[in-house]
Amino acid sequence: MKFETRCVHTGVDKDATYLSATTPIYTSSTFRWDDSETNRGFDYTRSGNPTRQALEENIASLEGGIDCKATATGMAAVTATMQLFKPGDHIIAGDDIYGGTYRLFHQCYSRFGIDFSFVKMSNPDSIKEAIRPETKGIWIETPSNPLMNITDLQAVSDIAKEINAITIADNTFMSPYLQRPFENGIDIVMHSTTKYLNGHSDVVGGCVVTRTDEHKERIAFHVNALGISCSPFDAWLVLRGVKTLGPRMEAHQRAATAIADFLVNHPKVEKVYYPGFADHPGHEIARRQQSGFGAMMSFDVKGTRADADKVLTGTKFFQLAESLGGVESLIAYPETMSHASISEEARREAGIKETTIRLSCGIEHPDDLITDLEAALG
Repeated sequence: MKFETRCVHTGVDKDATYLSATTPIYTSSTFRWDDSETNRGFDYTRSGNPTRQALEENIASLEGGIDCKATATGMAAVTATMQLFKPGDHIIAGDDIYGGTYRLFHQCYSRFGIDFSFVKMSNPDSIKEAIRPETKGIWIETPSNPLMNITDLQAVSDIAKEINAITIADNTFMSPYLQRPFENGIDIVMHSTTKYLNGHSDVVGGCVVTRTDEHKERIAFHVNALGISCSPFDAWLVLRGVKTLGPRMEAHQRAATAIADFLVNHPKVEKVYYPGFADHPGHEIARRQQSGFGAMMSFDVKGTRADADKVLTGTKFFQLAESLGGVESLIAYPETMSHASISEEARREAGIKETTIRLSCGIEHPDDLITDLEAALG
């Protein structure tokens, strides 16, 4: 089946009794056993649920993995992957990753004896320079949040294989419609399913996709043991949303391309961060490993924070809110929202300014979105 067909049909047909066209929501917390030795595949919803399994089958198929575990949130998915490491291990990550991931690494797992180095992931030499004998993992976010830096997935995979380290890619910004990291040698892929996979801003969730039996078993064990699995209703919402992933991503990209072209020529915009531009440092890598440039971008307003605030509060269709990937357009301020948990010094070192604004371009008509931004920029 082609990608769009798998979005609609994979994992869906679970109702042998009534042949429902959509996957039922199995809200039961527990399942009867036939006898003390046998059940029908499920015993307790924390450990497994038919609705959640349908979603997991769907996402595993879209990413090209052998298994997927759906979690309660995107951060729960990150937490599940971190269980693959132990005290004394060292992990390399980007210096401009999502603030919630940075906070989890820097303030939580570092207390448990796992060490992190935050580097310029777009430069393979920076990764090589950070390697230590105890380096066991490389965390990849490409494009990065919020500066849209591109990491060469194949290059990082090759580096990791030389030192026997696990590579984990956060594919939230692209979705499997536009990027499938397994095709470039990555070991594990995770998502915040809250974003493009669900696409309607009405659920929080996450997932971890694996491609080896070892990682499949270890992730499944920890998701169950930690109690961080996705609820049946939330799984159903994501499964419903993923059916339209293909056409939604095309509509998102249509808007993003038009908006990026508008912003780059606006006199009150200092810089636009969008890999679709030929002069973006990661443009050629993005063309090679992605099948599109996505719908996320950031830009720096000329002037001061007050000028940024004017834009942030001056839009009508771009809602001032955190998150991304929904059908509605969002405008966000990394300084006080997604990256507030990172110190100001670290934000500046990563290149995030007090005039940096992030956009999640929705599926509204591009002309209306451009008019909206034009009015806010003044």
